[in-house]
Amino acid sequence: MGALLAIAAVVVLMMIGVPVVFSFAAMTMILSFAYDVDISSLMTTGFWSVNSIILLALPLFVMTGYLMQSGGMAARLVHFVEALVGKSRTGMGSSMVVACGVFGAISGTASAAVASIGTIMIGPMEKHGYPREYTSALLGISSLLGLLIPPSITMILYAVVTRQSVAACFLATIGPGILLIITLCFINWLKMRHNPDPEARTLTFQERVTAIGDNGWKAIPALMLPVIILGGIYGGVFTPTEAAAVAVTYAIPVGLFVYRELDFKKIIACLVDAAATTGVIMVILVFSFVASRIFTFERVPQELTELLMDLFQDKLLILLVVNIFLILLGMIMDDVSVVAIISPLLLPVMVNIGVDPVHFAAIVGTSVVIGCNSPPMAPILFMTCRIGKVGMSQVMRPALGFMAFAALPVMLVTTYWPPLALYLPKAFGYIN
Repeated sequence: MGALLAIAAVVVLMMIGVPVVFSFAAMTMILSFAYDVDISSLMTTGFWSVNSIILLALPLFVMTGYLMQSGGMAARLVHFVEALVGKSRTGMGSSMVVACGVFGAISGTASAAVASIGTIMIGPMEKHGYPREYTSALLGISSLLGLLIPPSITMILYAVVTRQSVAACFLATIGPGILLIITLCFINWLKMRHNPDPEARTLTFQERVTAIGDNGWKAIPALMLPVIILGGIYGGVFTPTEAAAVAVTYAIPVGLFVYRELDFKKIIACLVDAAATTGVIMVILVFSFVASRIFTFERVPQELTELLMDLFQDKLLILLVVNIFLILLGMIMDDVSVVAIISPLLLPVMVNIGVDPVHFAAIVGTSVVIGCNSPPMAPILFMTCRIGKVGMSQVMRPALGFMAFAALPVMLVTTYWPPLALYLPKAFGYIN
């Protein structure tokens, strides 16, 4: 009962506008009173839990995203993807989706993708006949590829709070991420293929090759970043934390001396933004670790497992209930909060019914994609509305369409077909 009261308190406080950090602090206080726990001793445990070399990757990847946005790397990536995919009516939408996937392979954050790619592409797509509300909805869903395509901040948090391998969790979401890209591109093609394009112009083969060559040459320094990060991690050259440090070290000189759009003031601004983002996440994690320790002491995960096993005898039905639960929580909590609190609470349930913890990482990731675009919170969708200069009521219909016909099917396939998430971790030897 105390656990339910604490989680309900977090939900209510966030819905009425209380900052996330204070909502989590309130949850910890409620748990300490409900279970008569000395909170002062557990705060030390929370502090030492975040004193982790793995978590050092988090601020560094966040910093990389801001540096890409300010240093011109994001713009070059988008222009190259546009040339590669094409500037036809359906090609523009596919370009946005693929660009978000590429951006996710570098920064690991959705908000940076919205700010960078949205400001570059929404205007040109409108000229090609894309309604702003449709473009904003597509951007909202596509930007969350940053949570699936590694390196992912969400997967780093999941790995830390559930004591799993960061690299294995990165690999688990690649399959769902690629499937979501393909699905979104196909839906965009279906919806936009017959609509008139005011600026329709078919490029000759020579013009297409020239555009790809020119933009590809300019994008090489930016494209090398995901190669360095992922190649280094899975080639055994460095750990995810070291990869994050290399990413920052690489992004600064590229922005300063290659693209020449980065300067000292912008670097300081990126540092401040990354510090603010990281600070909030780290405080949330402290309270999350404290809450998880209380849950463990009071056998809350075990009781939850027994309850679900008593109510639902079928494994497939339990998975469906967990999917719905994650989506509902994602509608009122941000991705960090869902991962920090719910993942360690539900993991024992998943393990008990035979779900691999790495597979559960992919389930959580695909569920968060839906939750972050669903009212009443919908933080990413609200951000895309600001970038696209449209109202939430206008965006909701196309957004619900993308969630129903792209994000939801991908989540269900990921949940009920484990090889999609587990093939790569097994191939690289992270799980048996």
